[in-house]
Amino acid sequence: MLELHDAPLAPLTTFRLGGPAARLITATTDAEVVAAVREADAAGTPLLLIGGGSNLVIGDKGFAGTALRIATEGFSLDGTTLELAAGEVWTDAVARTVEAGLAGIECLAGIPGSAGATPIQNVGAYGQEVSSTISEVLAYDRKTGETVTLTNAECAFSYRHSRFKADPDRHVVLRVRFELEDANGLSAPVKYAETARTLGVEPGDRVPLADARETVLKLRAGKGMVLDPEDHDTWSAGSFFTNPILTDEAFAAFHARVRERLGADAVPPAYPAGEGHTKTSAAWLIDKSGFTKGYGTGPARISTKHTLALTNRGEASTEDLLALAREVVAGVHDAFGITLVNEPVTVGVSL
Repeated sequence: MLELHDAPLAPLTTFRLGGPAARLITATTDAEVVAAVREADAAGTPLLLIGGGSNLVIGDKGFAGTALRIATEGFSLDGTTLELAAGEVWTDAVARTVEAGLAGIECLAGIPGSAGATPIQNVGAYGQEVSSTISEVLAYDRKTGETVTLTNAECAFSYRHSRFKADPDRHVVLRVRFELEDANGLSAPVKYAETARTLGVEPGDRVPLADARETVLKLRAGKGMVLDPEDHDTWSAGSFFTNPILTDEAFAAFHARVRERLGADAVPPAYPAGEGHTKTSAAWLIDKSGFTKGYGTGPARISTKHTLALTNRGEASTEDLLALAREVVAGVHDAFGITLVNEPVTVGVSL
């Protein structure tokens, strides 16, 4: 294991923000990960887990404990079963499954971060979520001190949520197993309307795997959602807020606010989200509240390509970013009565 002290954390995040860690350990094997976690827990030392750093907002004062960077490697295919070490670069793993002719995660191409983070957030985009293909998660249980294997059902997946996110101090993901599909080189049925439209097919159709992946990468790049060191629109955590899920009663009240603000014929985005619930669009809420693409005059601004991404224009601090986030949350609540919830994990700070 590599150990550093007073180590910068900003370079390990896609925001490129945050102060140093008192101690930074880089682990390259599962055994090293477990050993580092056990040591920190035994000493009562605060522990911060870092994968790809694409979902972290670290305070300017840094982290007064041990930061553990999980840099494990491992990509294994056995028929249609895929096993990934937690430290594997997610978008590279997706590319390799497409090359192998296996469907199920091709529309999750271009998402920054590591494989171990995908079950925590139940990562999803363009009509796919990892919960539909994850079969098992191998994790270290900090409560029992044992390595455990959790089934899909035991992961308790829901929209951008899981048991790992609900109890973040309990499990450390070591490996993730997926059950993919051999559809003779074709993708899973295309579910997302924008993807289908761009591909020139109907929702539910299948297309060549490479076409699906390339289309998603182009769509994401057009929204600043594919990492590019030269493009400050990608100095972000991608979508900063989750899409609100409202009860029928709350959605009716929201719809009334929309008509009052935007006119009698205004209709907000609405998607089924289980019985008695409707999901609406955070990006739409932000835009209609007056926070358009490129909003802001300081070093932290809304992306010029997508209203759902808050970005570091190069000289921002974490406090600059949080000030912008709070302004957006307050503005959306004032306009529509909905409180947006941040998707990235905050460390040492909060909205």
